[in-house]
Amino acid sequence: MALKNKIQLIVYPDSMGTNLAELHYALRKYFSKAVYGVHLLPFYPSSSDRGFAPISYDEVDPIFGTWDDIEKIGKDFDLIIDFMVNHVSRQSLFFQDYIEKGPASEYADMFLSFDKLHPEGWISDEDLEKVYTRKPRPPYQVIERPNGSLEKIWCTFDQEQIDLDYNSPKTREVMRKFLIRLSRNRPKMIRLDAIAYITIEIGTNCFFLEPRIWELLDWFNDYASAFDTEILPEVHEHYSYQLKLAKKGYWCYDFALPMLVLHALYTHKSKKLKSWLRKCPKKQITTLDTHDGIGVVDVVGLLDQDEIDLTIVDRLFIWA
Repeated sequence: MALKNKIQLIVYPDSMGTNLAELHYALRKYFSKAVYGVHLLPFYPSSSDRGFAPISYDEVDPIFGTWDDIEKIGKDFDLIIDFMVNHVSRQSLFFQDYIEKGPASEYADMFLSFDKLHPEGWISDEDLEKVYTRKPRPPYQVIERPNGSLEKIWCTFDQEQIDLDYNSPKTREVMRKFLIRLSRNRPKMIRLDAIAYITIEIGTNCFFLEPRIWELLDWFNDYASAFDTEILPEVHEHYSYQLKLAKKGYWCYDFALPMLVLHALYTHKSKKLKSWLRKCPKKQITTLDTHDGIGVVDVVGLLDQDEIDLTIVDRLFIWA
């Protein structure tokens, strides 16, 4: 059955209580008549970023509970879960084996060393500066092997989040198994976190590169849809990306909505909000807030810079 057009609560496993059992209790006790669905943020073993550096998807972090707890929540609420498609944890079996064995590791091909990305193992500062990142640093880190040798590895986010190479059959094999594992639990939807960063081509911004992104989205969708699970590509950027996703028939996010609602409330003018509501995708997850906070980049072009600045200032003033 499809996801219902009802209120969804986005929540960490320990946001309402200390674990999944206590979360389930709180949802049934206090929110059963208000909330129809639950977007459960990462509950897997992880090494950083509050769950977004997954070590494995084969188990639930024991501190939160078990797969049985996930199943019980899914029986009472429409369930959305996360799949961090861009990266795995530095502490994962795959990357630790690669650090230890180097090219001899069976998982070596999963990762993007500079030797793989460029014949000479070197990428110019000019090309690195083109890469779209959310962190104020170049998109790589230097790893040291037990023998003391050093190697540069592609790393878009945190030092614990190692990017994956989807040109690699080994990456496809590993991630396919994980995706099937998650889909068999029959969540209504799986969010593909950081999906736009997996199209890596030196000389570009390495972000949502077409047509590559569509081939990869179709690949993910093929495995999830076999279990009647839909995918939700997470692209936190200019609203035009959501329009592209919708045009291809995929679910998308309305990340522009929070800022537009705030602008309407603060200025008592609804023209910009109404304009967006007339043209925004209909097959989308609307948001009023997320665990990442309210984005600004999503409304560039829908609000001018003065309107954006005014909304930010008003928001900070009221919260202060």
